[in-house]
Amino acid sequence: MAGVLQTGASGTRFRRRRFVPISEINVTPLVDVMLVLLVIFMITAPLLQVGVPVDLPKTSAQQVGGKDEPLVVTVNAKDEVFLGETKFELKELSEKLKAVHEQKPDQRVFIRGDKSVNYGKMMEVMGVVIETGFRQLGLLGEQAQPVPATPAAPAPRAAPQPTPRR
Repeated sequence: MAGVLQTGASGTRFRRRRFVPISEINVTPLVDVMLVLLVIFMITAPLLQVGVPVDLPKTSAQQVGGKDEPLVVTVNAKDEVFLGETKFELKELSEKLKAVHEQKPDQRVFIRGDKSVNYGKMMEVMGVVIETGFRQLGLLGEQAQPVPATPAAPAPRAAPQPTPRR
């Protein structure tokens, strides 16, 4: 039992303390947990790319925003063509894209090509996509890392001029 010792005219006496419940919520643990989750998501998000692994070429163009998820056609280093993660021959790809175009004529199509893929193969794939009726077509590449500017070399010092003697 907790009490406070007080002295008064009548001598010593004990009085009980009143305990008041804490009505504030401590949010520090909540913030700690949220920051840990944020770090986890930031680390794992780049690893969650769907599709066939390809080595994309670098570009300095900015990312294009959009409303719907686009169709992604991928050409890997072995010249194999994929729609999403499913492998197709060009003729099968054409039939599949025609069926998709009938349902969603305004669908965007992105083509991801490994940087080692032959230019002619990429043109074939683009031709198939355009023949099926899609008009919103894009090529994907990785964002190039900015090159740090090198500091300018300091100007050479001028040689000291001799002072004239009088």
